[in-house]
Amino acid sequence: MSDEQTPSGSAEPGSPSGGPQPEEIRFFGTTWLHHDGGYGLRRAGVAVGSLALAAAGAVVLRFAFQGLEIAAVGPFVGILVVAGFAICSALAFRRTWDGFRHRPDPAAQSAADKSAQSLMLIGFIGSLLAYFCRSLIEAPGEKLHRAEYAAARERCERRRGARTGNPAAKKPRPKKRR
Repeated sequence: MSDEQTPSGSAEPGSPSGGPQPEEIRFFGTTWLHHDGGYGLRRAGVAVGSLALAAAGAVVLRFAFQGLEIAAVGPFVGILVVAGFAICSALAFRRTWDGFRHRPDPAAQSAADKSAQSLMLIGFIGSLLAYFCRSLIEAPGEKLHRAEYAAARERCERRRGARTGNPAAKKPRPKKRR
């Protein structure tokens, strides 16, 4: 978010356009608005990058699993580790995917949300795969940002339409005689 914007996406009084400004998306800036400025290349880069990072993470996890096999901890621990990473990856995928569709309610954030950060860290592969899948469709979060930007523009237009001018410049009305 730039310094000119408020969290709602509307511009501050000193901004040049006087209307709402599009919120920036990580890796895309504001190119998502008109799909210009290398938008397609950026989407391809995000897709390839997130898939490559997910593959690299899987290789690292494979090395960790081989370490468990070398330590001869037994099949039960191996199954627990694989199941734990699979569940955490699925939860991280879902949480990341939902983050592209709607913003989390700041009032609803609790200790449970903060404890879920460790699940997201363990399930980083799922989060990266969510980025990959979403970047095949659009810039991750573009639909959410586009809807918020359209709503902010509509609110701005309604406010402008409701105003009839500068109230200080109005001529005084003549008083009615009885």
